[in-house]
Amino acid sequence: MDKSEIQDFIAKRVAKELSDGAVVNLGIGLPTRVANFIPDGMAVHFQSENGFVGLGPAPDEENIDKDIVNAGGQPVTIMAGGCFFDSATSFGIIRGGHVDLTVLGALQVDEKGNIANYLIPRKLVPGMGGAMDLLSGAKKVIVAMEHTVKGAHKILKECNLPLTAVSAVNLIITEMGVMEVTKDGLLLKEINGEYTIEEVQEATGAKLIISENLQVM
Repeated sequence: MDKSEIQDFIAKRVAKELSDGAVVNLGIGLPTRVANFIPDGMAVHFQSENGFVGLGPAPDEENIDKDIVNAGGQPVTIMAGGCFFDSATSFGIIRGGHVDLTVLGALQVDEKGNIANYLIPRKLVPGMGGAMDLLSGAKKVIVAMEHTVKGAHKILKECNLPLTAVSAVNLIITEMGVMEVTKDGLLLKEINGEYTIEEVQEATGAKLIISENLQVM
């Protein structure tokens, strides 16, 4: 799979975690693709911290409205019944615990559910954005990301980059597998059939607990 196919593969699997009527916030980058794979017959209310509830999938080039963009500045659509509001209201929704699920990318995640996703020391970054608020305010947190970066581990025993939040992540979904953060460590619940358990473990910087009911993604 090329990079785009890998990201779609991950996004499709994340979409299976959506539930009817849920309020969901999608981080910039890969997570935004999740909106393109909502299961048929399901109503999901996508919230964006720049002031929307009711975002739809990405538009085609002929139907782009420059005034409707997500928090990453990417063109999106608005569904019937969607609404617009200011940033204070948007962050009130997040901090008030009204977001059922947030899907975020990460630079690193560790076996305790700690996450680093905003800063690499000595590199220019745009800022924290809404990540810290979402990680502390959402009821469930899924990290959706490629398993490694240039072969280097992103899933670690302990993060070594500045943390965005502590013990915040519930589930990690990559192109190699689905891992749940438990009190005992990372539980590998599903595996991509293209990989062996040994290959997934080798690509992971933390010891994986293999589920007795390991499923194929």
